[in-house]
Amino acid sequence: MLKNVLFIIITISFLLVACDDKKKETELMMREKQLLEKEKLFAQKESEYQSLLKMRDSIFSKKDSVKIVVWPKEIAGEWTGKVICTESNCTDYVVGDQRTDTWEFDSDSLQLSTKIINNNNLVRAYSGKFENNEIKLNYKTDSTAKKQVEMNVLLNDISPSKIRGTRTITIDNCMAKFSVELIRSTK
Repeated sequence: MLKNVLFIIITISFLLVACDDKKKETELMMREKQLLEKEKLFAQKESEYQSLLKMRDSIFSKKDSVKIVVWPKEIAGEWTGKVICTESNCTDYVVGDQRTDTWEFDSDSLQLSTKIINNNNLVRAYSGKFENNEIKLNYKTDSTAKKQVEMNVLLNDISPSKIRGTRTITIDNCMAKFSVELIRSTK
């Protein structure tokens, strides 16, 4: 009988230990799952960090290769502009119409620009290019504008005190051409 009691006690203690092992095993599995989730999250953050480092490095490497563009000193600054309509099939422009404005050749760190100013108000801002001793200016409305307008200026007769060329305006289905003469401002 003592053997049976001893056997029962050993069996019960074994079962209790075995149950405790299952509980510990379940806890261990949960902790392992949590650890795997944390490892995945860490790996994702590490990947994002590496891509940010690559982007930073590419920005710094390109910074040195970017050229800052400026107008030549003979062109930069203010000019008094006289524009005369020479040809038109638009109702807004009549041949012979004249306009006098201030043209300011300026640039930011990325592009050349020219501002047309009348009575201290900005009338138009063109983006510009200077190639082969020619000034090319362009303005275009965005696709949401009521009227689709594109303006192109070609200034190809350049001297220290005068610049001459043409401006072409296209509005929807009509076109007007102008002669342009700029004289260096003496302000």
